[in-house]
Order: sequence, then C-alpha cells, then structure tokens
Amino acid sequence: MSKRFLFATWSGGGAVPPVLSVARALRERGHRVRVLSDRSVHDEVAAAGVEPVAWTTAPQGNAADPEADILKDFEARTAMGAFARLRDRIVTGPAADYARDTLAEVRDHPADVIVTDFPLLGVLTAGEAAGIPVVALVTTLYPFATPGAPPFGPGLAPATGPLGRLRDRVLTKLTQMPWQKGLPALNAARRENGLAPLESVMEAFGRVDRALVLSPRVLDYAGRTFPAYVRHAGPRLEDPAWAGELRLPDGDAPLALVGLSSTFMNQTTLLGRIGEALGTLPVRGLMTTGPAVDPASVQAPGNVLVTASAPHGEALRHAAVTITHAGHGTVVKALAAGVPLVSIPLGRDQMEVARRVEAAGAGITVSKTAPAAAIARAVRQVLDEPSYRRAAQRLASGIAAETATDRAVAELEAVTGLGAAAGRG
Repeated sequence: MSKRFLFATWSGGGAVPPVLSVARALRERGHRVRVLSDRSVHDEVAAAGVEPVAWTTAPQGNAADPEADILKDFEARTAMGAFARLRDRIVTGPAADYARDTLAEVRDHPADVIVTDFPLLGVLTAGEAAGIPVVALVTTLYPFATPGAPPFGPGLAPATGPLGRLRDRVLTKLTQMPWQKGLPALNAARRENGLAPLESVMEAFGRVDRALVLSPRVLDYAGRTFPAYVRHAGPRLEDPAWAGELRLPDGDAPLALVGLSSTFMNQTTLLGRIGEALGTLPVRGLMTTGPAVDPASVQAPGNVLVTASAPHGEALRHAAVTITHAGHGTVVKALAAGVPLVSIPLGRDQMEVARRVEAAGAGITVSKTAPAAAIARAVRQVLDEPSYRRAAQRLASGIAAETATDRAVAELEAVTGLGAAAGRG
C-alpha cells in the first residue's frame, strides 16, 4: 500500500545524498515522496526522482558557495564558535520557521510520516504538534552521549577505568551545556504550536518515533549501547547526482584518491599540500575538489589529476588508499570498498570519524597543519603496511552484511503502522 512521506533536509553538504538516497528508495517502492529543502539542492532532489518543495520562511543557503553558505563555519576561530553557528542558524535559532513551513506543507499535502535530517529540531516540533510520526535520519556516527563511548566531538579514545569514566561524565555535562543557549528559541517554537516547553535541547532530539543511523554499526565502538528508538540502518553508498563520470590518471601505479569536503572549509591550501606530497611518491593521484573549490586553484604535480568531481564509488574500485578530511560519506565508501585511509580532519564530526578508522586499524590520522612530507610519510605507511588494508577489508565485509537489505526503508514502512506517539522519547 502506498504511503505519503514528507522529507526535510537543508543545504548540509554531505548530509544531503544519504537523505535523498532513502527518499529515492521509498519512491522506487511505490510510495509518494516530497522533499522540503533549500532551493540550492532542488536539482539533487529532482535527480532522485522525488518532488522538491522550497522552504518559505526557514533559511535558504547553498553550502557549495562560501558567500551563500548559512553556517560559514569556516569563519569560526574555535570549535565552539563553529558549533554555535550550527545551533543558532539551523538547529534551534530558526526552529519556529522550520516548524511553520513544515506544518503549512502537511496541511496542503498530508503525510503519513515526516522524515528529517536530525539537526532540524523545528521539523521535529512540527511533527509532534501535528500528531504525525517523525523519523530522524542521522547521517553520521550517532553524535549523542551513550554508555560505551566518550563525549562526541574531540575524538577521544574510549574510557578505561574509573578516571576515564569520570572524564566522560564531566565532559558530557560540559559539552551539553552550550546547547542550552538555544533552548529559548526552541521553546518559543514549541509554545507557538501548542506544545509544552522542554527542560533541555538534548531532550528534543529524542522526541522521535525512530532515529535511523545511516552509518555502519561495525565502524562504531563495539561496547556502545543506544536508546531503544535508535536503529542502525546501514550507510547509503550512492554517489551524489553531481559526481559525473570517472576519468582516471594515466599509468598503472597505485591510485590515491583524494577527496576533501564538498562544502567550503578553507581546504584549498591543504589540497595543494596533499598534491605536493603525492608528487614525491610512486603513485597516481585522483584529486576531486568538490563543488566549493575550483580545480584550477589547486597546483598539483604531473602524477596527480585534479578534477571538480568523480564518482567515488567507481574510483574506489581502482584505489589503493584514500586521503580525506574524514567526512563520513567518503570514509564509509572507502571502507565499503576495502580501501584504507589517511584522514586529515578539518572540523565538524571529522575527528570522531577519523578516531573510529584508527581504532579499527584501517588508517592513520594526520593534522590539518601537517607539512607535505608528513602527509607523504602517512600515505607511504598505509600503502606499505598490509594490516591497514586487511582491517579495511574486514570492515567492508561488515558493511556488506549491513547493506544486504535496505533497513532504512523497512523501518520507515514499519513506522507507517504506528500511532503518532509510539516509540517517541
């Protein structure tokens, strides 16, 4: 039986393709799907075969254009400053606007389920107010505090012993405190829609029928436990609609695939240092700059082909190593192909993703300020030491098992038979 799904997303760079992958899969199952989103991603939405709908009062941005990016977290001087921009410009600050647009949409086009990228608390508020089941899609590692994992963000190793557990308790409280600055705006959105205020922003993230984590369970810490409404649905491995066709550099030397953020993170200089590093190694480099960086702005040696985009899924079938900012999408695709990594985190969730790769033995992390020689040493180590590829191949087997069936679609179809509050935290 066909159901009506309303998706909601924003111009969030690498978060967009996995959300649209789920939307496409539901459409292919015969369901009706509409996607509330920034106009800048409407071409991607249409390419997924579903109907785009523009936000009207909620923010409109374009993460591929530094001038039109809503967050502009590349301007922040500290990690806390970058976090505050996400909180104030997407998560809580415009919550009333996101709620207003979502409610207007479901009045005009009723939905059986609302499916949203998890930072959009205004959309969650709208679903709760309308009595419609809400499913949050977590497009990275589960980022909230749970037993068996350190506080999310700085890329800490799991705690061992009483001192480690004390560290986690203290840091969890400290990392949750900045969220409270967004509570007045969130509660204003709730009051506007007839809902009782909450005591914390963190509580709001749990007011869903499901939270589907689009990340491999095998990549996260084995001892970690999760709330009952959280389900690991496996990663989405499709390339974005703008990836284009594959062109490989000439020769038969080992291929090093380079891909940093699809959004602007001041990565042009780092791309140049990576190119310089590859120029000292007996490899071929395929460097994809993404929509936010002009390939012509990156100087690279003759053994490195620089291009705006390429289908990473296809390129990885030829690759011996991936050099990346540890963005979740690039890392998961590399691991699904059994390709080890050199991670150079730039911010956001990337330290956590890089930490998981290191903990699994599937790669090395290098500082974003590392000189070309240090990057070259890391690449050489990953290429020369077989244990990295063996670890990546072990993870590839786990990812293959998790993606053998479409768990996200199965969970979403199951939710259509639930009451509006069933499973809500």
